Formats: sequence, C-alpha cells, structure tokens
Amino acid sequence: MKISLNWLKQYVNLDGASTDELQRAITFLGFEVEGVHTTGLAPLTHVVVGEILTRTKIPNLKKDISLCTVEVGAAHGGVRTIVCGAPNCDPGRRVPVALPGAVLPSGFQIALRKTYGHESQGMMCAADELGLGSDHAGLLLLDPATPIGQPINEALPGGDTVLDIEITPNRPDALSHIGIARELAAWFRRDVTYPAIKFRGETHGSRPDILAAVQVEAPADCPLYIAIALAGVKVGPSPAWMQERLAAVGLRPINNLVDVGNYVMLELGQPLHVFDAKKINGRRLVIRPAIDGEKLTTLDTKERVLNHRNLVIADESRPLVVAGIMGGADAGVDATTTDIVLEAACFRPQSIRATSKRLGLASDSSYRFERGVDPHSTLEAAQRAVDLLLETAGGTVVGPSFQVGGDVPWQREIVVTPAYINEKLGFEIPADDQRAALEALDLVIRHEEPTERRGPAWTVTIPSWRADLDRPIDLVEEVLRVYGTEKVPAAPAVGPALVDAEDAPAVAFNRRVTDYLVGQHFHECVNYTLRSAKELKTWVSDAAVQELALLNPFVEEQSHLRPTLVLGLLESLKLNQSRGNQVSRLCETGRVFVEQNGTVHECAGVGFLLAENPKARSWLGRAQPDFYAVKRHVEIIAAEAGIDLSAQALVPVTGGFWGWQEGQAAAAGDLQHGWTARFGLLNLAMVRAAGVEGKVWAGMFAIVPATLPAAGARRRYQPFSLQPATLRDLALVVDAGRPAEEVRRQLLQVARTAAGTAFAVESVAIFDVYTGTGLPAGKKSLAYALSFRSAERTLNDDEVNGVFAQIQQAIAADGTVSVRA
Repeated sequence: MKISLNWLKQYVNLDGASTDELQRAITFLGFEVEGVHTTGLAPLTHVVVGEILTRTKIPNLKKDISLCTVEVGAAHGGVRTIVCGAPNCDPGRRVPVALPGAVLPSGFQIALRKTYGHESQGMMCAADELGLGSDHAGLLLLDPATPIGQPINEALPGGDTVLDIEITPNRPDALSHIGIARELAAWFRRDVTYPAIKFRGETHGSRPDILAAVQVEAPADCPLYIAIALAGVKVGPSPAWMQERLAAVGLRPINNLVDVGNYVMLELGQPLHVFDAKKINGRRLVIRPAIDGEKLTTLDTKERVLNHRNLVIADESRPLVVAGIMGGADAGVDATTTDIVLEAACFRPQSIRATSKRLGLASDSSYRFERGVDPHSTLEAAQRAVDLLLETAGGTVVGPSFQVGGDVPWQREIVVTPAYINEKLGFEIPADDQRAALEALDLVIRHEEPTERRGPAWTVTIPSWRADLDRPIDLVEEVLRVYGTEKVPAAPAVGPALVDAEDAPAVAFNRRVTDYLVGQHFHECVNYTLRSAKELKTWVSDAAVQELALLNPFVEEQSHLRPTLVLGLLESLKLNQSRGNQVSRLCETGRVFVEQNGTVHECAGVGFLLAENPKARSWLGRAQPDFYAVKRHVEIIAAEAGIDLSAQALVPVTGGFWGWQEGQAAAAGDLQHGWTARFGLLNLAMVRAAGVEGKVWAGMFAIVPATLPAAGARRRYQPFSLQPATLRDLALVVDAGRPAEEVRRQLLQVARTAAGTAFAVESVAIFDVYTGTGLPAGKKSLAYALSFRSAERTLNDDEVNGVFAQIQQAIAADGTVSVRA
C-alpha cells in the first residue's frame, strides 16, 4: 500500500514529524515500511524559467535542429542563444533553461558548447532531463504566467514523500489514507479530519432510461449493492491536484470519471465502479453467478472463461464486470460518455478470493474485497464519490437510486479490565494511559462498572471498520501498540520445561515408522493434506468423495481431504521422473481421512512407493520390486502399531478397491477394528494417467490414533531356541480359486491345536503351487513346509509324526481340503 505524505496531511496534522519519525511510528503500530521514495523536482541550481523569443532552423542537417534565442532575465544574462532539437521549441513558450554551471539529476553538467557550428549558451530541458518522469517527446512547457528568470524549484510544485507500507491481512481498514491517518493520529494524539460530504441522496428528476432496475440474485455473495445515476457529465482530465496524488502512489490518471473511483478507493478503502449508462442493455443491472462457459473480455484485453462460482455484474444480456475485481473492456466509460451509473458494493471475501485465484486476475479492488471492506462505510464512500464527480465532471444526480441489501446495524462491545490488560502484558500500564490508548483509536469506553477485586470493568465500543477486534485479548494488543512496545521493561524469560514427557502415541509411531523406512533407503516427502476431487475419484467411491469435500475450498485443486498418502507420493514421483532424478523409493507419514459407512475417520497414515525405473542403466541387473517386498514393509509398519499382520486375513483386491491393480494387491484390516492396510501393485491405467513411467508398487497403512499403544509399550526381546527344528512337508488339494494364504492360516491353526503345549509350531510356509495333470478339474495343489521346535530339547520323529498325522486328519475334516498323496 503506497501512502502519499502530502495526501495524508489532508486528514491528520503531521507538522513537526519527520519522515524517520513517521516510519518509526508506523513500524511500532504493527506495520512494515518496505520503502520510502520522493517524487517531484530535486533541488537544482542555475536552472531557471525562460521564454523562447525566436526559432531558426539550422540548414543542411539531416535532423531538425533549431537555433533559438531565449530570454532568461537580466539577473541571468538576458537573452541567450541555445541550440535545440526538440520539436516544440516555438517562440512564446516558457520552458526550463539549464544555464552553464548547472548539474542535472542525471549528472550531466551544462557548459558553453559549440554545437552544429553554433555556440549554445545553455540547454532547454525536457521533463525526464529534470528527473520528472520519462517523457522525452519535447520540452517541458510551463505556465505562460510563470515569471521569467524564476528558479525552477520555485516555479514547479514541490515533491511528495511516498511510504510503501505492508499491511497485514487482518487489517483491511488500513488499506487507505484515512486508515493510516487514524493510526498516526492515535500515535501522535492528533485528531482525524474526515472529508466533508455534501451529497446526501438528493436527486433531480427521474431518469429510468439511465437505470431502471437493480436485481441481486446472489445475496450471500453480495449483501449490499448501491447504484446512483448521474446525467450530463462531461469526460475530461481530472484536476491537477487529483492527478498528482494518484500519480504519487503509482496510479496513472485516465479521466475524471475513472480517477474519482480510484481516488475514493485510496482515500476511504472502498472500491467503486463507474458504468457508461448507454452500454447497459435493458437499463438493468443484475448481480448473479456467471453461467458455466460464459465469457468476458476484461479491461486488460484478456478473454476470461467464467463458471457458476464466479460472481458477475451483468445487464439483461451479458456480463459487464467480474464482480469486485475488474470491469469488461466494452462496458467502461469513454470520451462519448454523458450518463453514468456509480456502483458501490460489498462482496463476500471468500467469493472474490476464489474467483481471483481461478482466473489469475488481481486488482487493487480485489485486494481490498478479499480482505474485507466495511459495509457500514459503503454508502458514505458512494456519497463522497458523487461529490467529486459533480465537482470534476459536472452533471446532476437523477433518480431512481438503488440500495439492495441491508446495512445491518453494527454493534460490538468488549468488556475488559485494566487489571486483565496488565496481567496479559506482564507489566503495569496505568489505567489512565490504557484509556487514552483505546480512545485514541476510537475505541470508546461506553460504560465503566466497578468490580470487587479487579478494578473497573470497561465496556468498549468497537467501530465497524475494526472487525478484527472481537475478544478482550485483542484490546490488550491495541493498548500496547499505542502505548509503545519500546516501553516494555526488560525481564528474564521464564518458561515451563518438559521433564520426562512422553510424545503422543501417534507422534511416536510416525517417528518409528519414518526411521524404519528411511533406513530402507526411502526418501521422505511432505505433501498437502488437501487434494482435488478429480484425484479422489481414482481412489475412493463417489459417496466418499462427497464426504471428504470441504464446504468452502480456496482453490479447486485443494477441495477435498486426502484419503491416502499414495496420491501425493505419485505426484512427487512424477516430478522427480520429469527432472531426471533417479528416485524409486518414496515415503510419507501424516494424517489421512478414511470414509466408512458415511463416517470419516481421521487416522495416522503411512504410505510408501517402490517404483520400477525403466530408464535406469546398469551393468548388473537388479531385482525389481514385487508384491512380497511391499507386503514385508507393511508387516513391519503394522508391527510398530502393535498389529501382527501375518495373523490377519488378507483380501485380494477386486473391482471394489479403487487405485489398485486387480489380482496383484491385497487388503487387510477394517476401521471397525481401528486400522486398515492396502498394498500391492497400483492400477496401471491410473499410474499412466498420472504421467508416471513404469510399474509402481505401494503400501498404505492407516490407524485410528486412539488405538495406538502408548509410547512406553515397546516390544520386548524374546530369546530364540537353541534346539534344532524338525520339518515336514504337506501337499493339500483345494479349489483353484481359494487363496493360498487362507489355507495357510487354517493349516497353522490346526497344527497349533494338534501340537498343544508339547512343542511349538514355529512356522507354516507355502513353497509350491501346482495345477494340471493328475488333479481334478477346478483344483490346485498347495505344498506347505511345517517347522516344529522345542525350546528345551530335540524332538524325536515319533512325537512329531504323531502330531503330523493328527494335522492331516484335522485339515481334511471339513471336506474343503484333501491331503495329496
């Protein structure tokens, strides 16, 4: 936000305050001064006002060069002869003349010089040669009434000092000269002089042919809309004082109608818009959501494609303005404009922010609406603009005027005590100083009531432009800002220490899992918790997409909570592949949101990827990742959460599992038990659509934090047996479609029951699968290796054979499994 010091002094008396003092005050008030620069003419010596007497073109030159005589006054040598190449060095014009001895802002020194065969006794100057802008098209022409011989610094208006201030997002009230004037008035204990407003709604006749109706179809996005018609205006340059103030803060003056809108926005903080009435089809303004696919060419000459989330100001046939951001190229005022409609409105900040982001379109107007404009000052700003329009463009205000929406009465009060303020500050500020600080900011103490122990309780009235103040603690900050943070006394910093504190189970779990994966050569990633709806539809059902949607997303690409970490890891993998980074192992821990039966569970999540690298070049081939590699990682991760995955039922992935390749992935667990896991090959089509090369194997584990074991509940070392194991092999015939893992777990249970407490069944592992000759149709043979071991002694064959016979008999008892001879 650029603030002109000359402009600011119209509202607050800053006499006696240097620029350094102003910078210090603004900084201590909580803002940042990013820069200070001056405008206008620098102090110059030997540069005076001269009048051109004669002009003679020098013959035989390719360039148009003239020999001029210039009167600079008797005190400066009278008539001077000067060679000049400017096209406007005509007799009778008064111009700046740099005499010998002058040094221009560029460092160029003026001396007597012979040029094009003639002695030049000085130089007539263009604007840029005096450091006034970049105009070099001709000489800077002065007012004909300017005295000849007057020093140029006296002839031209003085410069200005411009402060470039960074305003925090919670202080939209400071995005104006009046806003900064209020702050400095509070600091220096001065009064604020507000601009006088003459127009109070009076109209002269009815002109429905200018504007007949205003309709707001989106009151939630536009709670207040004001439209005032003016007839018979005359378009032309705005007054010099207005142009100077706008130019000082970086805005190019255009014409009186446009300049008034910009001036009021920078003065009061309320953006405005001026319509050319003859360009409003049907004499009707409609504030509505855009139609999907509707197009509007904005003032920057770019065509914008709109959708229903974008608010527009339209007539009966087309959009005229992207509401709160920028007008259309064919709806603005021009040199032929005679009747206008002045718009002053308030828009919902979230709507303007989302539209600006989506269209990649920002303006001074959207910058203010995104942060919040005071709706209780909108009418006042419109009336101020009418005054300036009547002053600079003439015309009359005609009816009907429109105000759609209500100016909801503002009333906000905060009760606070001086004792509370001192308690929060940690040092004493006298109650009188606290009161003075609050009242300097227009925070009026409406009522004072005594309390038993904490002194008086103040009921503080909050002005409408300070919507950021809504709690007692906010007033503590306001008191300190104005009292002066530099007055905070030095004191030792004291803070509580955490002694023998344990991390939350979820934090400890994430740390252990990350340590393991990083130790397995995975690269840790951190991605956004929010993803797009398009992404989620590749992973979860439509019902889950709806449950995970945010009510008011900032951008479409971050509109939903993530159900998995795999989507972000895929994005990271694509980025690395596109940049030629040979990264094939990525992992991440963080929150995920899993939908089940209409309920969204917030879980501690772990995700990882193992990717093939089709472009890798090596003299020695390396084994590619497979299902069992990712299964092993998931088993270890689950073990860190206290879950034995090998004892859980695995469900092969079918069409009901989004994102995974059918037949090459599995699922385990259920959120009814507090956890879930998925692992295997990612869907090949999905991976290709994401722009990732090669196959990608992945694992995902999610657990409800409340089910995690406490940080101190760690696994303990179990001694292994020093006795040898006894092995037996068993081949079973089962239905061809039955999972081998299901049979393995059934066999393990049967074996442990048969062995009882005599010795342990250490493991049951599959080592062969056979189909074909010798087996009935629809059957397959699964061969398992059973390992038996005792912790105290070596087992003998008789006791193992006895148990092995019981196992064969029991496994075949239900008729679904038969022992293959």
